[in-house]
Amino acid sequence: MYLLIIILNKEEYLGDLLSVLIELGVMDATIVDSEAIGKALAVKVPIFAGLRLRGDRIFSKTIFALVEDKNTGDEIVHLLKDIGIDLLTPGVGRIVTIKVESALGTPSPPDIV
Repeated sequence: MYLLIIILNKEEYLGDLLSVLIELGVMDATIVDSEAIGKALAVKVPIFAGLRLRGDRIFSKTIFALVEDKNTGDEIVHLLKDIGIDLLTPGVGRIVTIKVESALGTPSPPDIV
């Protein structure tokens, strides 16, 4: 089992990303509002208020999902690229896959029918 962490900086791609996850059978996922540390510092910490940001995006979405296949991240990148979204372009997003030794508890069934 693996923990898939997807940091999506371009929130306009969230719908497409979720469609790809569903297509791959990834149903045990959690979406969290997030922000990069540099942007948080520049906006919320007075001593860093003079920092210049590249781009105007402060917020992002982080998706945590348990998956069985360690190549799920590669499959996501490939399927998104097929619909014109290059997750590997700087600033779009990032996928991290971590081996999970144990996961306790059972997720509730998805609300999707």
